[in-house]
Amino acid sequence: MKSSPKPRTSRHDLSRRDFLIRGTAAAFAAPAILKNTRAYAETPTLRIGHVSPRTGPLASFAEADDYVLEAIQQAFNAGLENNGKNWKLSIISKDSQSNPNRAAEVAADLILSDEVDILVAASTPDTTNPVADQAEINEVPCITTDCPWQPYFFGRNGDPAVGFENTFHFFWGLEDVIANFLDMWDGAGVNKSVAGLFPNDADGNAWGDAELGLPKPLAAAGYALTDPGRYSPMSQDFSNMISAYKAAGCEIVTGNMIPPDFATFWAQCAQQGFSPKIVTIGKALLFPSVIESLGDRGDGLSSEVWWSPNHPFASSLTGVSAGELANGYSQASSRPWTQPIGFKHALFEVVANVIKRAADLDDPASIVEAIASTDMDTIVGPVNWSNGPVKNISKTPLVAGQWQRENGEFDLKIVTNKQAPMIPVTGELKLL
Repeated sequence: MKSSPKPRTSRHDLSRRDFLIRGTAAAFAAPAILKNTRAYAETPTLRIGHVSPRTGPLASFAEADDYVLEAIQQAFNAGLENNGKNWKLSIISKDSQSNPNRAAEVAADLILSDEVDILVAASTPDTTNPVADQAEINEVPCITTDCPWQPYFFGRNGDPAVGFENTFHFFWGLEDVIANFLDMWDGAGVNKSVAGLFPNDADGNAWGDAELGLPKPLAAAGYALTDPGRYSPMSQDFSNMISAYKAAGCEIVTGNMIPPDFATFWAQCAQQGFSPKIVTIGKALLFPSVIESLGDRGDGLSSEVWWSPNHPFASSLTGVSAGELANGYSQASSRPWTQPIGFKHALFEVVANVIKRAADLDDPASIVEAIASTDMDTIVGPVNWSNGPVKNISKTPLVAGQWQRENGEFDLKIVTNKQAPMIPVTGELKLL
């Protein structure tokens, strides 16, 4: 039987208690002083901790962080009103270095040293899960994104009947990516023999899971999956896997990989004469920089599309459309737009909405209640935790697309929208 929930205490009390456990007596008074000072300040400050992989093999996910955070801070400069009082917002951002252990470390630092009131994180379960775990342990409100909900939820040993108390996530799920991949492949007229590429990490194990991942729905749709087993991330030799795919006559390649792994695999496919007709890979093929680095062999690769300039959504915080946000980044950086821009921006849309509605911003439980009751439209679509597949999860729309080269430039064409008809199709799938 589950025990009764323990009484909620303020975030400052929790931090003080944790410091005492560590024998740091000097830290005892500091949080209390901070809380009392904030309570009487004319314009109190709310601290938001942000974690993402700015360096390491997942750095492509954080490519637009500086642009997004600068725009959000500008939007926050005038403060936000809560219960008739204006609050300043301070964002403290830290790099996970694409390492789960480092993500947990900086999350703990944001909670215990920086005394953040709300924690946000994005970009694969290597970032979202350890950050959310630290928030759950320390009873700090936390919102995450940029990770399919199954690796986030079940990767943290989530129980669908119970969920989590303090941590919330919005993104699509494996059921959505599978449906989009099948929509894209079904009319292509290719052999239904699929090569599976799944690394031995949280994403790969979820995508390749016999019950929750790709195998069952692919089999139900008449596709034969060749899965040689999990490979180690940053592998330098895919020869055995490629041989298995060739022997099985695979004409489709799918899976979930980090960009360096796909670059190695794709180069070895050319060397070993493996020429599939469709290559649809999650994670690695999201980014223009990765596709450009592949040169001619980037043309025709496909992936899921979480967000694009063509998505018919606008920011609840700044009013800019998806197209305006994407074009603004391109103009400021002289680089192509990238999919995580929308979700990084949406994180802070949700934070702003929660701050405005929370009954008591000095009480973490009140902030959690405001997150749980969120029902809003963002630049990536609706966010509402009351109608998710499980507690603490809100799903966002997903389509699928293909990188096509036009006049020397790569463009990500949306080639199927059956799962989200409100997002327009911009091209047709072409075989490699």
